[in-house]
Amino acid sequence: MMEKPVIIVTGANGQLGKELRVLAIHYTNFEFRFLAKEDLAINQFQLLRDYFLTYKPAYCINCAAYTAVDKAESEKEMAMLINGEAPGILAEVCRESGTRFVHISTDYVFDGTATTPYRETDSTNPVNFYGATKLAGEESCQKSNPDSIIIRTSWVYSEFGHNFVKTMRRLMKERESLSVVNDQFGSPTYAADLARCILFIIAAAEKSEWKPGIYNYSNEGVISWFDFAVAIKEITGAISSVNPIPTSAFPTPAKRPAWSVLDKQKIKHAYPEVPIPEWQESLRVCLSHLTLI
Repeated sequence: MMEKPVIIVTGANGQLGKELRVLAIHYTNFEFRFLAKEDLAINQFQLLRDYFLTYKPAYCINCAAYTAVDKAESEKEMAMLINGEAPGILAEVCRESGTRFVHISTDYVFDGTATTPYRETDSTNPVNFYGATKLAGEESCQKSNPDSIIIRTSWVYSEFGHNFVKTMRRLMKERESLSVVNDQFGSPTYAADLARCILFIIAAAEKSEWKPGIYNYSNEGVISWFDFAVAIKEITGAISSVNPIPTSAFPTPAKRPAWSVLDKQKIKHAYPEVPIPEWQESLRVCLSHLTLI
């Protein structure tokens, strides 16, 4: 009996890691190993080498990340270690062991000054330190392992972890009125859809070919954070009012890009059957799951 290909998922306790765990039960032709930071430090070369030598993974999905955008401005060393340096180490171990590597990046590698969706080949210019660390991670992956697949995504949310959707849902129960910025635009990404996309790519590689490079993935549609909050209010039937405000009225330690829309033509061309739902559809699914928790 042939052994199943092993898929290692790092950052297993994050939003994306948990969504991959949910989907894994439907991919019975693979053996999954979910690793939280307590299980394996991805910045320790020898530990990684030993682990990969033991389990001989066919694929590695790196969901581990430092995601506290504002805290990154003051915790620069930690943010760069996790987002910038560790992915390169993991990518190199994958190259040495013949493991195909998928790394998750962000729209924050761009400065937000564009007026059309960002393509993978557009110039990067992060406006905050978090974005700079994620760009460093992309570069270290490509340098250490040119065969890597890097997926840039935006505005990720899920029924797991901390995110905009869960925060808005909670605040709408607690407050009569909320103010949300209306001059930052992007495309939300339901982590379950991103997880499905990643496993689709891996399943496709088993049947045909591995297609390395950088890809963009988010749900379809362009909205502001204010639009997102209004949709959450309408779907949940919340009675609190949602008021639009400019970014200047909501200062944060880290600057945010005003435009975070990603062009998805490359991934659509490479994987024509990859599911990319409309943002409203996925938001309804996520909120329906949250009502059951």
